[in-house]
Amino acid sequence: MRGFRIGRLFGIDLRADWSWMFIFLLLTWNLVAVFSFWHPEWTALGAFAVAACASLVFFGCVLLHELAHSIVAKRYGIPVRGITLFLFGGVSNIEREPPSPKVEFLMAIVGPITSLLIGVAAILVTSLALARSMTDTTSTIDAFAELGPVTTLLAWLGPINITIGLFNLIPGYPLDGGRVLRSILWAATGDLRRATQWASAVGQAVGWLFIALGVAMAFGAYVPFFGTGLVGGLWLAFIGWFLYTAAAQAQSRLALDDALAGMSVLQMMQRSAPVASPDMTVATLVHRHLLSGDDRALPVVQDGELVGVVSVADVQKVPPDRWDVTPVGSIMEDAAAIPVARPDEPLAEAFEKLVKKDIDQMPVVQDGHLVGMLRRRDITRWLELAWRPGRHAPSHA
Repeated sequence: MRGFRIGRLFGIDLRADWSWMFIFLLLTWNLVAVFSFWHPEWTALGAFAVAACASLVFFGCVLLHELAHSIVAKRYGIPVRGITLFLFGGVSNIEREPPSPKVEFLMAIVGPITSLLIGVAAILVTSLALARSMTDTTSTIDAFAELGPVTTLLAWLGPINITIGLFNLIPGYPLDGGRVLRSILWAATGDLRRATQWASAVGQAVGWLFIALGVAMAFGAYVPFFGTGLVGGLWLAFIGWFLYTAAAQAQSRLALDDALAGMSVLQMMQRSAPVASPDMTVATLVHRHLLSGDDRALPVVQDGELVGVVSVADVQKVPPDRWDVTPVGSIMEDAAAIPVARPDEPLAEAFEKLVKKDIDQMPVVQDGHLVGMLRRRDITRWLELAWRPGRHAPSHA
């Protein structure tokens, strides 16, 4: 998995994608300039320290925003795999769709509300501090110069959280506002699939609008709320591209669900998949299976039970001159850490696991025993051969 683990809260894993480091450094660099302007008397090191703290607190607020989504999801029995910070903020990895429009609405709206409440609280504290330092002859800039490091941080944090809360309410799926729109359409039509199609179409339109506005800004046009300039314009266009892509992926997911509707893992899994044993040497694994076949990972089975998976990446960690004396059991990934499928699991759900985990194959397990392997390439090949847009998938023998 890309990135690194931050911690765990309320039973939810918190991670940061490596792209988060880029935006953290960019934000800190920008805030050094902002805080140096507010406080000319601060040293460069002091401005940098407050800027770095502000960036960390900001991403803490993003985590609270996403935690609000996740906590509501868990409250209604929806599993949450984790929360990941990345280039555009954060994302909650919620494993399935909400059971009703009401739950969808609550899950979506609680994030922006959290950001707005944080923003209002920070602005109130800043206003009280400014009120104490303001006089009839004091300018706003002079009053800001009187703020300490903590209130300076809050003075920036308040408006930015308000902005995040309002931005997320834009009705473009998959933004929170787009999910609110989908919940309303779902309640009105009673059809989640149709509501998702319409909300995704709006999301793509919003994405194209942001791209157009960003290009206009880059060429000198002034856009209310967003401003003007090359850097701001390129950034807005980049956000628009991201929104358009995410909304288009939602449409693709609908098409995939249609294609695999009614199919189970049992219909697509490979029943006679080659297996390894824990006491098999790496040399035997390589020469008997990895060189002669096209599998890049094999399940490791002992007494019929799945105990792990060994992959090409695991083998590469062992020097070739140690292959003859190294057992597979010492390099395999333990079964507890491996995503698995059930024979009766909907194929669309299993395929989504393969894609999200970016893995080529997944063991199929029933009552702890390996019954087959589900391979990503088998599903994609079958889709290429048997499915066409606009029709449901035919049955698979």
